[in-house]
Amino acid sequence: MMGSLNASTSSCVCQGRVEEEAPAASQEAATTSSPEEDDEFKFAFDFTNTDDLYKRFNELIERQAPELQMGDRVIGTVASVDQAGAYVDFGGKMPLFCPLQECSILKLQSAEQAVAPDQQREFAVNFQDRKSGEMRLSIKVIEKELAWQRIRQIAEEQAFLTAKVESARPAGLIVKVFDSIQGFVPGSHTLESPGLPHVDLEEMVGREMTCKVLEAIEENDRLVLSNRKSAFGQKKLSYNVGDVVEGTVATIQPYGAFVNLGSDLNGLLHISQISHDRISSVEQVLEVGQKLKVMILTLDKEKGRVSLSTKKLEPTPGDMVRDPNLVFSRADEMAAAFRERYRQAEAEARG
Repeated sequence: MMGSLNASTSSCVCQGRVEEEAPAASQEAATTSSPEEDDEFKFAFDFTNTDDLYKRFNELIERQAPELQMGDRVIGTVASVDQAGAYVDFGGKMPLFCPLQECSILKLQSAEQAVAPDQQREFAVNFQDRKSGEMRLSIKVIEKELAWQRIRQIAEEQAFLTAKVESARPAGLIVKVFDSIQGFVPGSHTLESPGLPHVDLEEMVGREMTCKVLEAIEENDRLVLSNRKSAFGQKKLSYNVGDVVEGTVATIQPYGAFVNLGSDLNGLLHISQISHDRISSVEQVLEVGQKLKVMILTLDKEKGRVSLSTKKLEPTPGDMVRDPNLVFSRADEMAAAFRERYRQAEAEARG
């Protein structure tokens, strides 16, 4: 019986050892990995090693960061702003810098006048340092493109734009359009033109003028404007050939007189169109400041010129020389008679 008990006890002990050894064997099997897992483990990094952690973190950022090139557009969020410019987060490793002079097409004292922290907007990559490869951003490039786009649209529509005179040159005026794009108005296309030699362009500095686009080349930053064409274009809507208009003699030249028709629109009253009588000197008949009623003979839309006549308004040939007041008082009557004769002549020519 004792032998049986010992055998039973021995069996239990052995079974207990087997049960104790089983978890150990299982634990040992769990720690055993495949060759593939060993290779993957070799590329893991130590979370307790700060340098290794930052290195791995930077690698992950660089994989996800967009690859930028000169001229690219990127949507970014303004991270911070100071007097020198703005730092923009675009999803890259480091924020990119937008200098103050590139924060707007306008001249600013501070970048805060153009952008604010947490503001999201489009930027253009317009600079890259050759040595460091560092890139910089610009808002100015985008705003300039939009301004030129608007100028081209105005030119195509033959519409008007407002320009502010910045300075005067012997050949004309330097102006600013949209407070940003520099343009040039030739002296021959200023509103006092044509034929006004006394015009002092310096007196126009600081003024605003309405202009039409003569030439717009964005690639060369070349913008040429005409204020004379603008004045003509605004008036041509209400004036037609044959109309009688009241004006004031602005200047007198050997070949005729320039008559201001209002809104600084001047027309030429040629010496041959003053009277049916022969005139040797314009000063014998007209004087600066004199009020006249004139008939519009031609409207040159391309050159922005208006030619006038008082000769067509004379009740009898030579009245402008003898009695200009009579011509003034009967101008509308004589113009109506002239238009009627013209219509009759046209009808006879057709018929």
